[in-house]
Amino acid sequence: MPVPVPQQRSVPAAETSHGDLTLLVIEDDPAGTTITVPELSAAAGTRVRIRTARNLTEAARLLTDDVDCILLDLALPLTGGGAGPGTPTADAGTSGTGTGTADSGSPPEPVSERAGELAALTRVLGIAPQHAVLALTAQDDTELAAEAVRVGAQDYLFRGELDARVLSRAIRYAVERKRADIAQHQLTESRLRAQENARLERGLLPTPLLDGSGLSFAARYRPGRSRALLGGDFYDVVRTPDGTVHAMIGDVCGHGPDEAALGVELRIAWRALTLAGLCGDELLSTLQQVLEHERQSEEIFATLCTVDIAPDGRRAGLCLAGHPAPLLARHGLPARLLPYQDGGPALGLLPRARWPRRQVELGGAWSLMMYTDGLIEGRVGTGGSERLGQDGMVAMVNSRLEQGLAGEELLEAAVAEVRELNGGELTDDVAVLLLGRDPERIRRWGGSAPRSHPASPVVARPLGAQRPPL
Repeated sequence: MPVPVPQQRSVPAAETSHGDLTLLVIEDDPAGTTITVPELSAAAGTRVRIRTARNLTEAARLLTDDVDCILLDLALPLTGGGAGPGTPTADAGTSGTGTGTADSGSPPEPVSERAGELAALTRVLGIAPQHAVLALTAQDDTELAAEAVRVGAQDYLFRGELDARVLSRAIRYAVERKRADIAQHQLTESRLRAQENARLERGLLPTPLLDGSGLSFAARYRPGRSRALLGGDFYDVVRTPDGTVHAMIGDVCGHGPDEAALGVELRIAWRALTLAGLCGDELLSTLQQVLEHERQSEEIFATLCTVDIAPDGRRAGLCLAGHPAPLLARHGLPARLLPYQDGGPALGLLPRARWPRRQVELGGAWSLMMYTDGLIEGRVGTGGSERLGQDGMVAMVNSRLEQGLAGEELLEAAVAEVRELNGGELTDDVAVLLLGRDPERIRRWGGSAPRSHPASPVVARPLGAQRPPL
């Protein structure tokens, strides 16, 4: 019985409008159609273009991106209807016994008992995964029609009920449903990818090793990339068996995932080298070799600041590799920048560079803030042409110290004020860590401090971060 489908009419591309619909009809005998293009266009409320194919080979040739919907006769024979590369063979899936091969080593997957009658639909879904598909079948075969929808068609139509109004409505419904399915699939993939990235990046955040040091620790981290947990900034803190506390903070130039990965490599390398006993110029020279081997191009460099605090907590060694100097606040005194005149170049700039180690007196009770340039390069002022800079940061921190803020509260307030002065989110990565020593607190804990825990990103409160003395 011929399928009543619209007659084909060529519509010049210049005559089409934004709301036009293109329907591809796949049926082996289009003669005797009962619906005309004007009828279908009037029912749809817009111009409809029709393409007809007698078999799947013709359909594959006519299936272009401008096709909105496919109307497929489920009774279409497969003879001579190759569907193109990557599709099943003519007898694939028609036995009703499964799709597994004899030597697959696993039982065949169950298929529908009417899989043979849906072979043409399976082919079409394989060559047109992004197109809406309508299945056309006999009116008394509701089971086959329902099975077609379960296999992947957006809707089904009965021959006896087919008219311009029903067909136009079914086309629009199928198109919108397919769009919704694709959007939902893309959203699900995006969520799964984001969850995996978050788990990966969260696992790469540092876990400070400070047990037994008596020092307090707090940190804030904000990547410049949208919806990311890691940026090019990195930091770490460890205590070696001799009681020395080593801290570092660094910044890889750039903000992409490659820079974030390189930052993680440098942080892990720093921890391994520190625990192996390296310090100062020897450690930085080795890190530069790691950077040179791992970076994507010779233009990539990294700044770094390292501090090694003596077991008694009263003095420290400082090395700067093109990085801003830390901020030291002693009890009862305003915060000030540590000396930075003797610093060396950033890692990766000079092949045989040297990084001198400067001895710094910390005192009995103190707080030491290490940071990346994302904290000081934010804009300030109404015009946004001036940057905060180190002097502005020192003044900001001192004003917060006068208000009695300390520890994590001080870091939260500092990062929030920098964002406010910038007029919104900062485009650069920001990492800030705060180490502190309080003799009274150390005595209360019998010469040691409670166990330290990793600090959370700036979007959340730190886990186990402890309050410095100031």
